[in-house]
Amino acid sequence: MSSSFPPGAKASDAAPAAASPESEPRSLRLEDWLTVIVMASLALITFANVLVRYFTNSSFAWTEEISVFLMIVLALVAGSAAVARDQHIRIEYFAEGGSAMRSKRLAQLGAICVAVLFGLIAVLSVRVVWDDYRFGETSPGIGVPQWWYSIWLPVLSTLIAARAVGLLVRRNREARRSEAAAAQDAQP
Repeated sequence: MSSSFPPGAKASDAAPAAASPESEPRSLRLEDWLTVIVMASLALITFANVLVRYFTNSSFAWTEEISVFLMIVLALVAGSAAVARDQHIRIEYFAEGGSAMRSKRLAQLGAICVAVLFGLIAVLSVRVVWDDYRFGETSPGIGVPQWWYSIWLPVLSTLIAARAVGLLVRRNREARRSEAAAAQDAQP
């Protein structure tokens, strides 16, 4: 994210674009460690498959299936961390332009939209998991039950929705504190 502001706007006028280390939730260590573990697993699986292909001219059949699953988990876990740190994608011209109140309202609207979207994904994907379980679907590469993979979509979508709600609560608290400080400064 850039640190430039539209003409006439000052850095102090804009809502905080990214959470400072003090306002960042301590529980983000979970997402950070999951990201490290998933990335290391992906690297090891891919490296092992490359070695096997090089020396035997064949490959492990299970690596592609596990790698795709891990990449989806990685995207959802990293998305959760990005939402919690308020570093999700936005159009900065609108997000940082204008008054401080407008920026705060847009940040609140963004957090609400993310929470609703991922809450909806979580609710709707439960049906997918149930169908995978009920019909005994198996994965194409390994033949394990498909719900072992699909169960993580509602779980991680719920995590992202919870992170968005937490961001909204933190932003509302910060807004109340800054309004109280401004009111206190205005008194003689």
